[in-house]
Amino acid sequence: MLTLTSPVDTRLHGLPAGAKLAALAVATVMLMPLEAPASAGVAAAATAALYAAQGGRFAAHGLRMLRPLWPFLLILALWHGWTGEVARGAAIALKLATAVALANLVTMTTRLDAMIAVLERLARPFRYLGLQPHVLAISIALVIRFTPVLLARAERLAEAWRARSPRRPTWRIVVPLALGALDDAEQVAEAIRARGGL
Repeated sequence: MLTLTSPVDTRLHGLPAGAKLAALAVATVMLMPLEAPASAGVAAAATAALYAAQGGRFAAHGLRMLRPLWPFLLILALWHGWTGEVARGAAIALKLATAVALANLVTMTTRLDAMIAVLERLARPFRYLGLQPHVLAISIALVIRFTPVLLARAERLAEAWRARSPRRPTWRIVVPLALGALDDAEQVAEAIRARGGL
């Protein structure tokens, strides 16, 4: 499995995980009411400056991590262009890109075990409802870890398709992608059972 933590060390790596997650929550809530493209653009520019302040290599790595977002931004642009709400679409696209970039910044500068510890502390009140905090924390951590793995697997399947066919990849790669995900899940489950389970 892959880790999303950036190999480029920055000043943000030394901040506590809880503080970064709290700042992310506050920033995301503050983004939502922004309606004008100018104000959303200021938030996006501030986020870009925060990336740039950590160095060129870090900023370039962060930009690469945001590549899966571009199809959603394109759909937003096409839809709002067709409906004639260009300004509203631009504001929504900027807010979406900014929120994802900020979340990406937190994951790039926070070790997964530190994030799991914070999630486990936050989930402690749910013990009274029968939910085990460490199970929830590990489940979220597995989702975070497996997301880039599944994206990389889908890209490899698409490349294999393009190498064997002049046509673009279709829905047919979904079945091998799903089977690979199930195989990975089974291996992780066996590893967890071998270590005593949850």
